[in-house]
Amino acid sequence: MTGTSTYGRQRRTHLEALAERLPERGLGGRMLGDDDPVLWIWHPHTGKQTIVFATPANEGWMFLWSPDGQESAEDPGLAADTIGKLLG
Repeated sequence: MTGTSTYGRQRRTHLEALAERLPERGLGGRMLGDDDPVLWIWHPHTGKQTIVFATPANEGWMFLWSPDGQESAEDPGLAADTIGKLLG
């Protein structure tokens, strides 16, 4: 195992935790990429969408999305709420 594959697994774990919380907020999501996954999130009624990245930060991991969105990966529910407001 390389450090990159460990990093990719950690990233995927955080993004999967976020993806699990999307349906209850009326959002769709799909994981894209193998070694360096990202999460494509969309709102089926508004058509708005964004790509979410998970990246290591000073203390833990962060979710990042456009435009200017960020939230700690420690609370994927809060991140899903914030993204839901953006796309709603």
